[in-house]
Amino acid sequence: MTSQSAHAYFTELDRQFIDGSWRQGRGSWDIIDFNPYSGDKLASITIASVDEVDEAYRAAERAQKDWAKTNAYARRVVFEKALSLIEEREEAIAEAIVDELGGTRVKAGFELHLAKEFLREAVQLTLRPQGRIIPSPVDGKENRVYRVPVGVVGVISPFNFPFLLSIKSVAPALALGNAVVLKPHQNTPITGGSLVAKIFEDAGLPAGLLNVVITDIAEIGDALLTHPVPKVISFTGSDKIGQHVATVCASQFKHAVLELGGNSALTVLDDADIDYAVDAAVFSRYVHQGQVCMAANRILVDRKVEKEFTEKFVAKVRTLRAGDPRDPSTVIGPVINSAQAEAITGVVEQAVAEGATALVRGAVDGNLVEPVVLTGIPADSSVLRQEIFGPVAILIPFDGDDEAVRIANDTPYGLSGAVHTGDVERGVAFAHQIDTGMIHVNDGTVHDEPLVAFGGEKRSGLGRLNGEATVEAFTTQKWISVQHGRSRFPF
Repeated sequence: MTSQSAHAYFTELDRQFIDGSWRQGRGSWDIIDFNPYSGDKLASITIASVDEVDEAYRAAERAQKDWAKTNAYARRVVFEKALSLIEEREEAIAEAIVDELGGTRVKAGFELHLAKEFLREAVQLTLRPQGRIIPSPVDGKENRVYRVPVGVVGVISPFNFPFLLSIKSVAPALALGNAVVLKPHQNTPITGGSLVAKIFEDAGLPAGLLNVVITDIAEIGDALLTHPVPKVISFTGSDKIGQHVATVCASQFKHAVLELGGNSALTVLDDADIDYAVDAAVFSRYVHQGQVCMAANRILVDRKVEKEFTEKFVAKVRTLRAGDPRDPSTVIGPVINSAQAEAITGVVEQAVAEGATALVRGAVDGNLVEPVVLTGIPADSSVLRQEIFGPVAILIPFDGDDEAVRIANDTPYGLSGAVHTGDVERGVAFAHQIDTGMIHVNDGTVHDEPLVAFGGEKRSGLGRLNGEATVEAFTTQKWISVQHGRSRFPF
């Protein structure tokens, strides 16, 4: 396979990757991979069966033992090469992201930048795990605690940032000595799945360590979760599916790392730099058509600055161009599919029916949903408490910081957030009161960094990734004690 162009990715990587072999699936039907903007067919992939899921996990189990014994400095070379390959193929990968998920050029660049940053961290992770010797109250006892790989990790990635969010779990899991079985989302099987496998294959990763199964739960049920081989499941997606994953994993005594949905609030206090807050809010809500778990679903504005902020916010939103994501001037591309477009339309219609005012209400043309700005949504509306995975901003006025805290926390989610103020310490004090895993003072809500613990509270997930949190997620501790001399036993 050459796979040096976006077109080649879709024509050559339209298959399963199991035990180092590219093969057609043996499932009951084909997944059709469409361009969400043009509707063009990109690929047709016969899905993997339950037996192939088993083959993938068994291959991973076999390969992992030797990989874990491989010198960490030798493992590091694979990730250095993978990073180099992404840099060499960056333009083709960006084109594939634009084609497969309707991401704009800016979005593709953002995703690739972060993917490279996480690979750089994976290079370092190969050397990160360290053992400890812990004192004992028993004379002559030496306690050695080793940090060891969990074995095999199952990774289930989403459609919105498929390349990044696959690599974000796959690369560190491999770097730490594990093997991986990756299932990408059905809407992004290439950029979220087989393309990742191709990069690691070309980087010299031994066969069997990374397997990609492109499939559907209608075919395999919970086989990815209940299979006896994987010890950890890393899932990124909706809270509804995440709840099911958590339940099944708990029943199987598996550890689940869950990065789920959000309903983040960007709060503008009365002393904020309004122009800057507008810029941050527009980006935080409309980046990648709002299909971002950290997106600012709700924009809370102190009534003292509500009029100025609203006028400037609406004016900026009206400048956002919706259209062909290949056009460099496009800011709003298509949402991932027609079901998503219909769901967004339904939420807007519900809000308006309940009394909301649409300050901006763009047209809907197929999967292209133009920006919407809503205000005046009743406080008891379910719209305020759900994740809207689309280009819909909700403006909510408040009187004073205490009310802002109450409104921001009035949601079952707790992933990200932001607060804008002229007083940094006021912002930090405000941030401490928000029930969320991450919150940013005088910035947007959409951030991810390789060394900082990433994750949410409430229905936004379980566990953390990045940096030391990743080491915790994909390794376990093993205690080996050595008794120098003879122990004394009571009988």
